[in-house]
Amino acid sequence: MAEVITMPRLSDTMTEGKVAKWHKKVGDKVKEGDILAEIETDKAVQDFESEIEGTLLYVGVEEGGAAAVDSVLAIIGNEGEDISGLTGGAAAPAATEEKKSEEQPKAETAVPAAAEVPAGVEVITMPRLSDTMTEGKVAKWHKNVGDTVKEGDLLAEIETDKAVQDFESEFNGVLLKQGVEEGGAAPVDSVLAIIGPAGTDVSAVGAPKAAAQSAEKPAEQKSEAKAEEKVAPAADTSTSDRVAISPLAKKMAQDKGVDINSVQGSGENGRIVKKDIENYQPAAKPAASVPAASAAPVAVSFVQGEDTETPNSQVRNIIAKRLSESKFSAPHYYLMVEINMDKAIEARKEINSLPDTKISFNDMIIKATAIALRKHPQVNSSWAGDKIIHRGNINIGVAVAIPDGLVVPVLKNTDQMTYTQISASVKDMASRAKSKGLKANEMEGSTFSISNLGMFGIETFTSIINQPNSAILSVGAIIEKPIVKEGQIVVGNTMKLSLACDHRVVDGATGAQFLQTLRTYLENPLTLLL
Repeated sequence: MAEVITMPRLSDTMTEGKVAKWHKKVGDKVKEGDILAEIETDKAVQDFESEIEGTLLYVGVEEGGAAAVDSVLAIIGNEGEDISGLTGGAAAPAATEEKKSEEQPKAETAVPAAAEVPAGVEVITMPRLSDTMTEGKVAKWHKNVGDTVKEGDLLAEIETDKAVQDFESEFNGVLLKQGVEEGGAAPVDSVLAIIGPAGTDVSAVGAPKAAAQSAEKPAEQKSEAKAEEKVAPAADTSTSDRVAISPLAKKMAQDKGVDINSVQGSGENGRIVKKDIENYQPAAKPAASVPAASAAPVAVSFVQGEDTETPNSQVRNIIAKRLSESKFSAPHYYLMVEINMDKAIEARKEINSLPDTKISFNDMIIKATAIALRKHPQVNSSWAGDKIIHRGNINIGVAVAIPDGLVVPVLKNTDQMTYTQISASVKDMASRAKSKGLKANEMEGSTFSISNLGMFGIETFTSIINQPNSAILSVGAIIEKPIVKEGQIVVGNTMKLSLACDHRVVDGATGAQFLQTLRTYLENPLTLLL
């Protein structure tokens, strides 16, 4: 008898899973223990093994697709067995929907019907490169229209909500069309590019909606055109006809009163596009000369400022979402301590005197924090609704500033790393983070986070917890100032630390004890070697 296999819940926070890869196809024999598929959760990619034997009769989620936990993933049974009752007729409606989408060109389907695609032409859609990705941004095209493309060639760099990833072609041919301009964004599964034989006409591919709209509203467009002719001066109309400008940019220019003849286009062949109008800054006009005989005071001319807008990147959107969720869901409280760094400064000098060794104070703080977490596992825990998860590994996330905001690359098993390993890893990941070269799995799995603004001279600050962590350490600058030592006022070097804690997991006393241990390690660096 056929058995229905549902999408498993592979982590406490998992609500849906993505099939990264199928290891079995419909019709293949399956044995108990065979790997059916690789399932990508909100944290990692895991192998999913079959617990029954038989033939794979049905696949409920296509490769690269996602489905909710407990939905139908696959059906295994005897070869030729009727499973229509188990699938609920899911296959038939899908076919019906496809037919409807072919019959209705107005639907906002990104990929055109198969009948519209010429022979030998391949339509490449915007890939889903992460579970939370809903749209992708083309950071850079590596192939231009007309270029020859081979399988494995790098087509473009796609910016997701987590990182920038290289996207390679799976086909051979000529790049006939770019569906998204460089710097532009498009929804997942919309047309990204079209590859096929040189000279193939693909103008109709991927544009059914535009055709429908133009057929529906010819009268409306004519009325708009007439209105524009009436409003715009005759000289402007005749001139703008000779300027390469997109319709949207033209309308924006009219609304803002911008002379399009003075705008430098950044689009293809110098075409003026939306961003050119948004970023346009009029040249300052020369001050009018005042007659010498005039007794009136000279008027001061001010250039009026203009508001501009910058569309949010995928990284900025996800930062805003996650930090808001953290701040509004986790009850934050803060503990602060001041540390004498004199011995840490001396220890760093001695360590850096060794050949091929150079560590920073941040590296020392990361190491000391990892060892302190081992002694205070409650701080290395996560809130999971009806339970607290005590993390077995210590994975410290290090906040890194990038042009789009902030990312947190993760040092896995930090407590087992040496100073030099920590230093090399932080430098490598920080460098790749700023060039958007980090992979998604390098920013997942943190159990505690550190944010350091000391290099900017900030003495003390508080941070928002990077969930699912329960705490984050904020590190200030090392300040030289008078301190009391053995009853005497002397010059010392101090540094302030601030610990933000989730009160659901870390009580005040627990957080204070952790900071005491961390303080001991930093004020007496040799204790880290014990």
